[in-house]
Amino acid sequence: MTLDSSSTWKRRRFIAVSPMESELAKAKLAGAREKYGRDILVFETSPASGSSANASEMEEPDDFFEFTAEDYYRILATKKEDKYLKTKKLRDAEEAARRSKITKSTIRVRFPDNHTLQAPFHSSETIQSLVDLLNKVVAHPELPFYLYTTPPKKQLKDTSQDFYSAGFIPGAIVYFAHDAPKVPLGDDGAPFNGPFLQEEVMSLKGLELIVQQAEAAPGPTQELETTSTSAVPEQTQQKPSDKKKMVKPKWLKM
Repeated sequence: MTLDSSSTWKRRRFIAVSPMESELAKAKLAGAREKYGRDILVFETSPASGSSANASEMEEPDDFFEFTAEDYYRILATKKEDKYLKTKKLRDAEEAARRSKITKSTIRVRFPDNHTLQAPFHSSETIQSLVDLLNKVVAHPELPFYLYTTPPKKQLKDTSQDFYSAGFIPGAIVYFAHDAPKVPLGDDGAPFNGPFLQEEVMSLKGLELIVQQAEAAPGPTQELETTSTSAVPEQTQQKPSDKKKMVKPKWLKM
């Protein structure tokens, strides 16, 4: 009898997260929620995913922005939807209906050291609410910074704009950068390169994975049932007998 190695590996991976670790992770995340008023997550991305400062500031080639046939047909399809004239009152009503359907905006802020801070916002909140949150979690709030999107690189200067109007729905990735001319250089003459988040905030890194694994792990009863079920060998069905039952012919008279 052979067991599925992948299912066995998954069970071991889940069991590796103890209930105590899960409770500690939940407590830390709850404490951060109470302190900052939002569900904050911190994780690290590899430079290959384009989250580093160098990768984020790389400009796309010119042909990336060229108008293609696919763009033409997409715009044409949009025009067909608006072929009937609509009054301003009707347009405003449709816009309000769209706003009411999308109320959550998940914002990810990527820092030059490849760490990402994620937090949820209401779509009607302004970009200034994101700036206020960053002032609470960054390691050096006294150093001036700015936010931008890319590509192409565009600095977010109008912080009074709400997330819906900015197009940050249902979510968006923005990049964090210090205002280089206003940031003092280090003792070695090199520009400031981190850490960018407070130590307490950095301690939240990876906690959501611990909670997810603990919730997805099977309980002791489920584990026992899975193991016992897989241990029972598959029974082979008995084939019906090939022997045919003798039937008395109608013409035969005894």
